[in-house]
Amino acid sequence: MTGPTDSAAARQAPPRVLTVAGSDSGGGAGIQADLKTMLALGVHGMSVLTAVTAQNSLGVQGAWELPVEAVRAQYRSVVDDIGVQAVKTGMLATAELVEAVAELLAGTDAPAVVDPVGVSKHGDALLASSALDSVRTRLLPVATVATPNLDEVAQLTGIRAGTEDEMRRAAAAVLAYGPRWVVIKGGHLPGDAVDLLTDGSEEHWLRAPRHDNRHTHGTGCTLASAIAAELAKGRPVPEAVAAAKDYVTGAIASGFALGAGIGPVDHGWRFRQRGA
Repeated sequence: MTGPTDSAAARQAPPRVLTVAGSDSGGGAGIQADLKTMLALGVHGMSVLTAVTAQNSLGVQGAWELPVEAVRAQYRSVVDDIGVQAVKTGMLATAELVEAVAELLAGTDAPAVVDPVGVSKHGDALLASSALDSVRTRLLPVATVATPNLDEVAQLTGIRAGTEDEMRRAAAAVLAYGPRWVVIKGGHLPGDAVDLLTDGSEEHWLRAPRHDNRHTHGTGCTLASAIAAELAKGRPVPEAVAAAKDYVTGAIASGFALGAGIGPVDHGWRFRQRGA
């Protein structure tokens, strides 16, 4: 009798994506959002935990980063045995963690999506100010795609973008640090939800209707993970970002109340549509 691993009918593994990020105990952002997104988009999600947060719909009540050696060991354990087709980074908290993860990414032959997480949805700091220079000089240069929101752009470049022209200027400033592509997320601007994807030579303006739903916790983590998932499937960057934007737009539209504050986007919205 043959075992399940010996069967000729054994299913080939789906594309593999690794998230290097913090845990959100409320399940709306961080590692939890990343893995839900990856499942929804048909890839196998794996994780390197960088920090533990006590977090709910009202904010972040506490955060504790893991030792660098624990982060490095998790990464090597996954990559050296299982392998990856894409990596996504989120909360890295300290300069030491940023630099260690940048070194790991530089030695990995897979696209890297860097979400330079600086503050939570509620305004809680998730990155030490002393780590900003490490993000600029070590992490962004190894990014295939960087996905800062407008607050993170201001942290990194000093540019406060309030118009589409200023988003273009902000994108150039971020690209100067070395990522191949950047997505400037303009979700905080009035009007349609507009993002700018550019590599400095071509521009893609991604627009979607703005949904009147305040339950948007996890949007940034979800977008970066969705981009990584699509890159792992072999899509070129512009197609991957457009597909990710479509997925996130649906997740925002279906975001639901949870607790007394801001609820999460709905990572499983497509499953529910199919079952309707």
